[in-house]
Amino acid sequence: MAEEKHTLNPNKWIDSYADYLYNYSISRVNNSDLAKDLVQETFFAGLKSAKNFQGKASERTWLVSILKRKIIDHYRKINSNKGKAEVRMNFYSDGENEGDWLEERVPQNWDNTSDKKIENEELRNQLEACIDKLPEKYAMVFRMKTVQEFETEEICKELGITSSNLWVIIHRARTQLRKCMEDNWFNN
Repeated sequence: MAEEKHTLNPNKWIDSYADYLYNYSISRVNNSDLAKDLVQETFFAGLKSAKNFQGKASERTWLVSILKRKIIDHYRKINSNKGKAEVRMNFYSDGENEGDWLEERVPQNWDNTSDKKIENEELRNQLEACIDKLPEKYAMVFRMKTVQEFETEEICKELGITSSNLWVIIHRARTQLRKCMEDNWFNN
């Protein structure tokens, strides 16, 4: 069977892919204006590199791969502007609450009733608010690893950090997130 050769149709990109790319971007950068800019940059880069499109992937897949690079470039730029120095933060330690998140403490999936959907949305909003309170580098690494599901090696390479440094940052971010969620969600 002959392999399907995909083609580009830039005239339909905005109608076909703008919403999808925006939603993809906003979930990774958590800033509406930045997400819009990244989508614009993606379309512009796609136009500039259209001659390199080989048709092996779908148009959307190709645009998403460009957007991923734009997101990584954004985080790399932030990291280089902030410098390589690690911010020192105190660990959260509070008696029985001290330590890592345990699997049995992770929230379980909820059913799809209206009340649960609302509660789930409120929980997601609170978690985002807590992530936003993290130091910028912690939030960036946490989102890249847990939300965007980048591989450890890729994050380390892009941000110029060691894997042990990454895991320290992840641990500290989770510790601070746990404290924030306990203070603002679970104890309400």
